[in-house]
Amino acid sequence: MWKVRIAAYCLMSNHYHLLLQTPEANLSRCMRHINGVYTQYFNRLYKTDGPLFRGRYKSIVIDQDNYLLELVKYIHSNPLHAGLVTRMDDYLWSSHKAYISKGNEESWLYKDFVLSMLESHERKRRGAYLKFIEQNESETITALYEKSKLPLLLGTKDFIDDIKQKYWNKAAMKEMPQTKELAFDQHRIENIVSRIYQIDVDDLLKFRRGIYNEARNVAIYLTRKYTGAPLKDIGVRFGMNSYSSVSSVILRIKREMERNNILRQKVVDAEKLFT
Repeated sequence: MWKVRIAAYCLMSNHYHLLLQTPEANLSRCMRHINGVYTQYFNRLYKTDGPLFRGRYKSIVIDQDNYLLELVKYIHSNPLHAGLVTRMDDYLWSSHKAYISKGNEESWLYKDFVLSMLESHERKRRGAYLKFIEQNESETITALYEKSKLPLLLGTKDFIDDIKQKYWNKAAMKEMPQTKELAFDQHRIENIVSRIYQIDVDDLLKFRRGIYNEARNVAIYLTRKYTGAPLKDIGVRFGMNSYSSVSSVILRIKREMERNNILRQKVVDAEKLFT
């Protein structure tokens, strides 16, 4: 129905962990179905009421080349950390048992892709997985889940920068509350605009009443577009005393770009440097 690939899972007493691949970028709809519709079904079946799982779901986009395997290990190790079992094999409510099975249990599980990262020969994959599980867990993953606030992205700097540049402001990401973490660095935008207009950053930030500063206006426009910062915060940064003034600048730049080819090209040149 949702075309979601489940690579690993672990059901705990009041929460669960899922490792998913969403080719159709429909995570929100899928999770709404699990946490909403399934909870309603469960409550009807067992004549209970109230939330079934703790809080709203939290998601992390991970760099599969560097963290996918470690995350599988962490998910399967959860019952051990919670003291529910002393051996991972004894826990019934995780995908670990499917990974070590010699049969075709839970054939819907998207585990072959994960196992192929450990061993190219299919017959040797189970043994490779068992050896991998016995190794110490990644300190990075363990420390990550000890934090009170999880990051939106987990990966190398190149991976994170690539995601920021490609997806942060697209519709598929707007439903995620953590999207603000993808925003471009404010100083980077200012430095690029200063370079395009060949002025100092200080001149970009100065407000001079009655003097039109195109570079400054472009920086304000791009700041709003690529960081999603509140108008009030942008106003403080650029020395403006009201959010309505910031809104007016943004609207003015948009209109001028429609009829001023030189201005539009400068904006395009600036965007190319950070996209």
